[in-house]
Amino acid sequence: MQPGEYLIDQPTEAIAANLGRATCELLVAHTGDRPIQVGSHYHFFEVNRALVFDRGLAYGMHLNIPAGTAVRFEPGDSKIINLVAFAGTRQIYGHNGLVNGALDAVDQRQTSLNAVQQQQFGHRAQGDLE
Repeated sequence: MQPGEYLIDQPTEAIAANLGRATCELLVAHTGDRPIQVGSHYHFFEVNRALVFDRGLAYGMHLNIPAGTAVRFEPGDSKIINLVAFAGTRQIYGHNGLVNGALDAVDQRQTSLNAVQQQQFGHRAQGDLE
């Protein structure tokens, strides 16, 4: 045994995460000229403005992937990603400053969508990308 090593029994069934939370699939197109990597718990609504997708559907969501991992978008890529709703207090601060508060506060969603348009973040309705 090594210092800090964990000895874990093999699970008899698959590990399930994010059960019971809202999820959605989005088509994301990368229109920029440099690779973009998005971490597992980044508020997807606020990712790089060169990623074009339906930001309204992504509001309050993060990638539905294991913690500590990421998804990489190469220039010109389009891919379908799976998102899951944030849990807990649903407070978002930082990132690109489009929310900076409670996701569920009155008018916050519309205020954030207005900021997306004003700051020229890539946004198109899901049906327009297919």
